[in-house]
Amino acid sequence: MPIDQSLVGREFPPTAPYAVTAGKLREFADATGASYDERTAPPTFPIIVAFHAMNDFLADVQVDLFRIVHGEQRFAYERPVVAGDVLTASLTVDTLRQIGGNDIIGTSSRITDADGALVCTTKATLIHRGESA
Repeated sequence: MPIDQSLVGREFPPTAPYAVTAGKLREFADATGASYDERTAPPTFPIIVAFHAMNDFLADVQVDLFRIVHGEQRFAYERPVVAGDVLTASLTVDTLRQIGGNDIIGTSSRITDADGALVCTTKATLIHRGESA
């Protein structure tokens, strides 16, 4: 079943707060092979919070994660993520189009700190594979 066009422009509630610690930075760097300096997060670290927002979105619209192919990911920073930050993400559906029975979903997630200040914005393209795909 195609995703409803009425989702375009909808912003989903923020994720639960995510505390950035030196240990979590080290775990991420070890898992991805990224470099870091014990205080500043690797550039792709906010994907952790953005992924929580994406999962909340998919659960809300009742889409199974196994039907999703991740097509593209971008990060635009206002400032680096550092140990001590407490981050949340709010996902917005920016675009939606159907091609060949698949939904191509453009999303953005605003990653903010505990004071509500914008830290970075992530943009993702998700392909929701149709029933016949």
